[in-house]
Amino acid sequence: MNDQAHKLRQRMNESARTFAVVSGKGGVGKSNITTNLAILMAKRGDRVLLFDMDIGMGNVHLLLGSHRKYSVMDYIDGGHKTIHDVVCKDVHGISYISGGNGLKDLVEWHGERMERFFEGLKELMRHYDYILFDMGAGASSATIEFLLSVDEIIAVTTPEPTAMTDVYSMMKYIFLKDRSKEISIICNRAATKREGRETLLRLKHTVGKFLLKEVSVLGFLPEDPTVRKAVVNQVPLVIGYPSSAVSKSLMDVLDGLIPEGAQVKKSSFIEGIRKFFKGVDAVD
Repeated sequence: MNDQAHKLRQRMNESARTFAVVSGKGGVGKSNITTNLAILMAKRGDRVLLFDMDIGMGNVHLLLGSHRKYSVMDYIDGGHKTIHDVVCKDVHGISYISGGNGLKDLVEWHGERMERFFEGLKELMRHYDYILFDMGAGASSATIEFLLSVDEIIAVTTPEPTAMTDVYSMMKYIFLKDRSKEISIICNRAATKREGRETLLRLKHTVGKFLLKEVSVLGFLPEDPTVRKAVVNQVPLVIGYPSSAVSKSLMDVLDGLIPEGAQVKKSSFIEGIRKFFKGVDAVD
């Protein structure tokens, strides 16, 4: 099934499908979810790149039990490195790349810097089936503009009212900019199944009522002590504790996000980035 899916993807879509994982506030488990989803995708046989865009607070390398030798800024400003030189490869079956502090000025880039970043992304798109961008918490001009380029957005919340309010505000901002964006929601750290379901239904209802938009519900993840153990031991949850309640729930989330055997959608990321980098005469 994996071989067939991979061949189908090659025929229908010559570039990676892109996902951005966001949250309205920090501390909701966004990076942990992104990291483990990426590993589960790779276990299916897909080529997966995890791009840590959490500027200044990036911790994907710690969750993977790895270290970051370079960031994408070493490619942007280094000149002598290719984009593949700054990618850390084959860590629990995935590749990952650190954004670096310079990315916070992304929307202010011009000329050679902007074109180099654009061409680096195009090159990465050719080598992976899926790219997951772990975005920084909250909204900034750079974050929102970048989010408008990705194919799909995954918004993470917890049952806490402040987390729900903040993620709703972020979704509102995104829809005000582009009503065509697809957003799916995940509730993390649900004390009970009832709390998880009610949190997601309340958020979905609020978005529908006040923003007149539908969001997809991917599911909820239970409060589970193995999450902390995995973080302390610097081993991904689905690697160290594959039978845990959270690991099983993450599998359900992935099945909802990318059902096995489903037709792979064509990516619009490059077209979106072209608009983001308007004025840059990049070469195909």
